[in-house]
Amino acid sequence: MVLELQQIDGLAQELAGLHPADIIKRAQQEYGEDLAISFSGAEDVVLIDMASRTGLPFRVFTLDTGRLHSQTYKFMEQVRDRYHVNIEAYTPQPEPLQYLVTTKGYFSFYEDGHEECCSIRKVEPLRRALAGVRAYVTGQRKDQSPGTRADIPVVQHDTGFSTPGHDLVKFNPLANWSSAKVWQYIREHETPYNPLHDVGFRSIGCEPCTKATNPGEHEREGRWWWEEATKRECGLHIINLGNEPSSVI
Repeated sequence: MVLELQQIDGLAQELAGLHPADIIKRAQQEYGEDLAISFSGAEDVVLIDMASRTGLPFRVFTLDTGRLHSQTYKFMEQVRDRYHVNIEAYTPQPEPLQYLVTTKGYFSFYEDGHEECCSIRKVEPLRRALAGVRAYVTGQRKDQSPGTRADIPVVQHDTGFSTPGHDLVKFNPLANWSSAKVWQYIREHETPYNPLHDVGFRSIGCEPCTKATNPGEHEREGRWWWEEATKRECGLHIINLGNEPSSVI
């Protein structure tokens, strides 16, 4: 039975104190094959591992921006093989991407910000990925970015990517976990992870926009480091910024 939108706030309160494995199981029970896990990093592998243990159906998708590290692509293959799941890859539309790199080159984001590039390489592909599901699961955590993620609930109506004819529900089962808790799970269950984590990369995105962090630095210091901290969202979690749906690019 698919949840009605008016039930989402109540469900968020009900699930807030549960273990992430119980949250994702509930999501699978509610949405079945209409549920997809958004996969890119360590948190997402934890979610895939938890979902695979239930025996219930789910899908996995990833956004292949064309600018990922080679280690990331190899990591994706490890996950595919380990969990015997198809990973649906969504890539940028060729026309806007060609126009961007032709007119501005490959590194314009260092001069005018990352929003334009991310909108082409990540946000638009995500819209296509979400068009085929009723609900999706992310690895967002409150402690990833106190300025933009501190208030995320474990489940919410995604007003940023819903459309008039297609409402989306977004589950964030790891919202209340810390990075240490995620890595404890990875070690205990021997899940695959991106080897870049072993050389100081704590938050991994596209190669030009990601760097290793120093001890004591927050993990998001390695993402879009040339920009002001409160702008370090790529648009995938636009509702964290309080934007109205009509303003989403």
